[in-house]
Amino acid sequence: MRRTARLLTGTALALGAAGLATVPAYAGDTGGLEISPSAVVPGAQVTVDTAACGAQHAAAGDASAVGAGQFVLAPGAHQPGATGRFRVPPGAQPGTYEIVARCSGAGHATVTGDLTVTLTAAKEQTLPRGSVKTGVGGALGPDPVKSAAGVAALAVAAAGGTWLLHRRLRGDGF
Repeated sequence: MRRTARLLTGTALALGAAGLATVPAYAGDTGGLEISPSAVVPGAQVTVDTAACGAQHAAAGDASAVGAGQFVLAPGAHQPGATGRFRVPPGAQPGTYEIVARCSGAGHATVTGDLTVTLTAAKEQTLPRGSVKTGVGGALGPDPVKSAAGVAALAVAAAGGTWLLHRRLRGDGF
C-alpha cells in the first residue's frame, strides 16, 4: 500500500514538474493589434496600436480591406509599441474588416485586428420626441375648444337619448 502511494505521488510530482516546464509564459505577450474605436461609422478616424514589434520598430499597416489603404505605425515616445492612424472612407459598407500590421524588424511579425463599420454610431442614442399616433382620441386635434365642443355634443346626445327612452317606457311614445 505504501509503495503504491509513493509511486503515485512520484508520478504526480514528475508530471507537475514537466507541466511547469512546458507551460508558455503569456504574462509578457503583447502581440496583437489594438483598434480604437473597434466599431466606427464611415468617415471616422481609427487609431491602431501594437506592442508586437518592440519598442524601437515601426510597422506597415494595411487597411485596404475597408478601403483606407496603407498607413504607418511609428514607435511612440512615451509608450511602448507602435501607433498609427487612418480614416475610414465615407463610402465604406457596413461589416467587419481585418486590419493588418507587418513589423519592420524583429522577425517581421504580422499582427491583425478586426474593425467593425456600422451605419450608426454605437454611443449615439436617439430619444423619441413628440406625440405617438395611436388613433385613440384627439380626432379634432389638440385644440381645447374643439375638444370641449365634442364633449358637450356627446353629453347632449346622451341626455336626449335618456329622455327618449324614459318617455317610451312610460308609454308616452315619441
